[in-house]
Amino acid sequence: MDQALMIKVIVLSVYVGILFLIGIVASRRIKSMSDYYVGGKNMGFWAVAFSARATGESGWLLIGLTGMGAIAGYSGYWVVAGEVLGVFLSWQFMAKRFKRRSDAFRAITIPDYLQSHFKTTSHTLRVIAAAILVVFVVIYVASQIDVTGVAFNSMLGIDYRLGALIGFLIVLCYIFIGGFVAAVWSDLFQGLLMFFGLILLPIVVWFSMDGGTEITAGLNQIDPALTSIWGKSDDGWMNLFTILGFSMIGLGFLGSPQVYVRFMSIKNEKEIQKGKSVALIFTLLTDAAAVTIGILARVIFTESGQNPEEVLGVGGKNVLSMVTEEFLPIVVVAIFVAIVLSAIMSTIDSLLILASSAITRDFYQKIFRPDTQDENLTKISRLSTVIMAISALIIAIILNWVSPDRQVFWVMIFGWSGIAATFCPVVILTLFWKGYSEKGAIASMVTGFVSVIIFKFVVQKLDSVGAYFVELDVLVPSFAVAMVFGALVSKIYPPRKEAVDALNEIDASVGELE
Repeated sequence: MDQALMIKVIVLSVYVGILFLIGIVASRRIKSMSDYYVGGKNMGFWAVAFSARATGESGWLLIGLTGMGAIAGYSGYWVVAGEVLGVFLSWQFMAKRFKRRSDAFRAITIPDYLQSHFKTTSHTLRVIAAAILVVFVVIYVASQIDVTGVAFNSMLGIDYRLGALIGFLIVLCYIFIGGFVAAVWSDLFQGLLMFFGLILLPIVVWFSMDGGTEITAGLNQIDPALTSIWGKSDDGWMNLFTILGFSMIGLGFLGSPQVYVRFMSIKNEKEIQKGKSVALIFTLLTDAAAVTIGILARVIFTESGQNPEEVLGVGGKNVLSMVTEEFLPIVVVAIFVAIVLSAIMSTIDSLLILASSAITRDFYQKIFRPDTQDENLTKISRLSTVIMAISALIIAIILNWVSPDRQVFWVMIFGWSGIAATFCPVVILTLFWKGYSEKGAIASMVTGFVSVIIFKFVVQKLDSVGAYFVELDVLVPSFAVAMVFGALVSKIYPPRKEAVDALNEIDASVGELE
């Protein structure tokens, strides 16, 4: 083993050791299912804000968004604008309402919340919500494991499959030990690594560039289209669809279960107000830094007439490793390996716990074994976590085998979009429209779920409009379809009177909603 690789392995070992220590300490707080899935609803704003952002960003931020910045140029900043707007809307207008109602319902999972909100008399809504959640969580976790393999391969020179397996084992172990508390505490630690690593890297690169190269001039020399904030195509409609595809990624923050379960876990509404500023600053600085790193890499490593993917990897997936190797000392490069894993692990842990709650609480306990006490479900929770993690690992390996030329950015966005299009319209409508019904929610979830698949594998293949929907991607149209169908069905099948009365009672107990 050469010296550089040895240093990376040592730093990575220290990082993993810290994660396991967090898991062991967190395990002492696990006394009930509420502790395992939402930290006993007693988490502070720093931990929740960093955890929500680290979970929402994932390895997509460091591997996907840096690469996308290199390929897209200045138009990549539309992603930053969209994400900041999505985070602001979520924390400003939705988080308190959701916290208030989920506490009133004593919900510890999203299906819990929906079941209580609509006062359902059957398990149909819970089954559909839990089933879709498990399907897309496994897909999304598979994309995270996939990018783990990519990261190990590009930054450590380790075989993709071995890297994916190592990352999978690390996160599985500390979740197995500490549950939600371990996930949130480790997200805080990992979020801090991501935050400072991403912000400092472009500054170091900027001052290290020979002669302080002017970035815009450098991009213009390579390809003038890279400096256009409005996109690179001569087709105005194509540019519009591209901008919408980039900026509407932020829709996923308006109700995605892996983010909103953090609002369930926070101590109180005052903590949400404090956490909002932390979440916004984190999003703005880290996302902008990621795109900037990609742009700097495009100037440094490519020339006019070159295919950037031949130099930077498919979708620019090697951007981060190339920049760190070029400009940072080996010890700091090793820390960046840990930072990349931090981004990935912070999402995998949250998703696996989320899906585990769907299987254990929403299927097993609430439907098949309602008399089972919470304390007897711990083994089942951990077993379901292991099974889903193994399933995701298998999918990731198959994905690498079937599509070696896949783009990390869009593979991860597909999993993110599936969860968002299924659940965000439902959460939004439950919070802001009392006329929304159980059947409307079922319609929203089913059409959102199906639309993601149709737009990805059917509409994008059409000769006439397919190219436009490739740029728009699946989230925006699927989100819109789910909202429309949910509203229409709710008009035909209004909500139950008991459900509306319960919402009025909650609102009356706390005064007018903000």
